[in-house]
This record gives sequence, structure tokens and C-alpha cells, in this order.
Amino acid sequence: MEHGKNTIDLRLFASLAVHMPPDAHRFPISAGTTVAQIVDGMRIPRSQAKLVFINGVRKELETSLKGGERVAVFPPLGGG
Repeated sequence: MEHGKNTIDLRLFASLAVHMPPDAHRFPISAGTTVAQIVDGMRIPRSQAKLVFINGVRKELETSLKGGERVAVFPPLGGG
């Protein structure tokens, strides 16, 4: 596998952090993989993966990845 091309920098925040894989900074993907497929593969309920940012831009779970992106996933944010 080429370095960087088919990996992403995956970050899971707050209550999702317990699902963080050891290779999160170079998480292997296939081009065209969606964020939803990654979430499903990690057995994270989609209801818990509410906010997705790709390279700092808010995106949807169904967004396809090419490789090389920074992907951040947050649970629903509570308010008070």
C-alpha cells in the first residue's frame, strides 16, 4: 500500500474515543469508502456519530473518502 494515499487520519471524540483504533492516525481505507462504512465497521451506532468533519469542513456520514483526509467524528453534543 502506498503511504498516505489510502489512509486517513481518523479522530473519534468524547464518548466515541473508546472506539479509537491503534492505527487511527494512518487508518487504512479503500478509495470510495464512506464515513458511514467506517462507523459501521467499528460497530458505532450511527445515532452516536452525529457530527462529521473532513479536513475541518462539516460533512455527512455518506461522504466518500479518497485517502489522505483528516476525519473527525463527534457524538451528539449535549446542551444546557
